Amino acid sequence: MSRNHTRVTEALRDEACPVTELLDRVAGKWSIGILIAAAHGPVRFTELERSINGISRRMLTLTLRRLERDGLLVRTVYPTVPPKVEYTVTPMARELHDSLTGLVGWAERHRATIAEARAAYDTTTEQRPDVD
Repeated sequence: MSRNHTRVTEALRDEACPVTELLDRVAGKWSIGILIAAAHGPVRFTELERSINGISRRMLTLTLRRLERDGLLVRTVYPTVPPKVEYTVTPMARELHDSLTGLVGWAERHRATIAEARAAYDTTTEQRPDVD
């Protein structure tokens, strides 16, 4: 292994791993929906459960805990019977929401172009022989 390769590998480990870990967590299947829903104001567990199609109660609970642990959500419990629990985004999550909104806009603007590129790729790769 060359010294150059070793330096690149070390740089990736030191710099990219924490970023990759965080992006994996934030960009997870359920996290984005939760953050977008909570960005519009305090939201209750049942509201999240109803608004995010396909999420189980267990997965919602786990994802909320992870987002709270990462400092992206604040969980507030009100001393009522039954207890009322609300989730709100932190300033850091609000900044992330702004970035996600930009990403969603980009995806919407380029959806057709990406679909065309995929169709063209699929057509050309069907005609290519498999080579290892």
